[in-house]
Parts: sequence; structure tokens; C-alpha cells
Amino acid sequence: MVHFVGAGPGAPDLITQRGAAFLQAADCIIYAGSLVNPALLGLAKPGCAIYNSAEMTLEQVLDVMHRMENAGKTTVRLHTGDPCLYGAIREQMDALDADGICYDDTPGVSSFCGAAAALNAEYTLPTVSQTVIITRMEGRTPVPERERLASLAAHGATMVIFLSIGLIDKVQTALLQGAYSPDTPAAVVYKASWPEEKIVRCTVGSLAESTRAAGITKTALIVVGDFLGKQYERSKLYDPAFTTEFRKGDPV
Repeated sequence: MVHFVGAGPGAPDLITQRGAAFLQAADCIIYAGSLVNPALLGLAKPGCAIYNSAEMTLEQVLDVMHRMENAGKTTVRLHTGDPCLYGAIREQMDALDADGICYDDTPGVSSFCGAAAALNAEYTLPTVSQTVIITRMEGRTPVPERERLASLAAHGATMVIFLSIGLIDKVQTALLQGAYSPDTPAAVVYKASWPEEKIVRCTVGSLAESTRAAGITKTALIVVGDFLGKQYERSKLYDPAFTTEFRKGDPV
């Protein structure tokens, strides 16, 4: 059996109880290199085989899974955040399906949630933004033509940009080609929830300069949008004049 497990954004106590239990019981853990807090490996039982997938190809990862399965052992494939985002799990699951190996998937707290928590922010604010776009800048790994960053930026919605901090100048240029102005609030969150977490608050116009000044070159999310500003309307759900299924409004 193979358990795909989301490790959460970094802090070891942000893994789910189910994920922690799988780690404690595993005969083998294949973890996603520097992206997963090594403190989580402390949950492994004595004798557990541990592999760093940053040093491995897909074929090597699958070979370990097959060997463990043939020996009647349990494997945890430990991915950063929630593996449904940029986790490269589909190709692993398809290969396991083809070979008749059973697996399941345990979600984790994504780093985009960890970044919002670090910023004490709400991505969706009434009259500001009700949409969150999660994407990445095209680089050595391409993106579909219709999903280029400048095109997505045309919406002006809240945007969370993964895997792009090394292309920060191109990110800034693409954002300014969309609906964001140089004064639109932005932030960079480095290693959200880790002890070394760092937050840079800036604007789209100063994004690249501020990131370089902070010395951030990897393992960071870029968040953009007016949700980082101060203007918004209060929620209708808790407005005393708003009627819901559970409470009758009292118009003023």
C-alpha cells in the first residue's frame, strides 16, 4: 500500500492527524527533499527506510514503491503542502494503477493557506475579490498559452503565484500588463510557517526590487491583490440587517 500524504506548509504540527499516523506506521518514507520539513521524519519508526525524492527520478521513486509492495511493506510518499498543487502525483498514481498497486491520498494544508495565515489575510473580501487564481510563471516548464501570467492578471483577482520567485522580474512585468497597477499591494512569503519564515510587503511596482533586497531567491510564494489593502465591505452573513436561514435580519 502507498499513502500519498500532504506534509503541510512546513511547521511539523500542521500535518493532519491522519498523515502523522501514516508516517508513524510506514515501513518506507519517500519525501520531497528540502520542501518538506525534516522534523516530520522524526515521526518515522525505527528501521523505516527513508528516501529523498529530490535526488531521484520518477522511475527510481516507482522502483522503491514496487520493491516495498513486493515485500508486503507500506510506503508513505510525503509531498509538500497539499500534493494536488504542483505535486506531480498524477504520473505516480497512473503508474501504480497500471501495476495494480493500491494507494490513497491524504490532503495537507497548502502553502497558499500558510501564506494567508502568515499575512493575517483573507483572500476573498466582499467588493474586493471573490476569486483566487493559483498559478505559476512560465519558465523552463511551460504553461498552456491561455494561462500565461499576463492573461490571468487581466482579471485583477487575488493571485497566488507558486514556483516563480526566481523569475521575479518577469512576474512583475506580466502583472503590470494585466489589471494591476504599480500601487497594487503585493507580498512575498518565504517558507510560510517554518521557523525561518520571512514576509515582504510591497507593491506590484516594487515587487522585484523588494524581493531582491530581502535576499529571497527560492521557496517563496508571491501574493497579489487589493485584499492586502484596507478597503472592503463587511460580510453580509453577519450583517444584522441580512436575513439567513438561521437568523431574521433587523433592517435599520
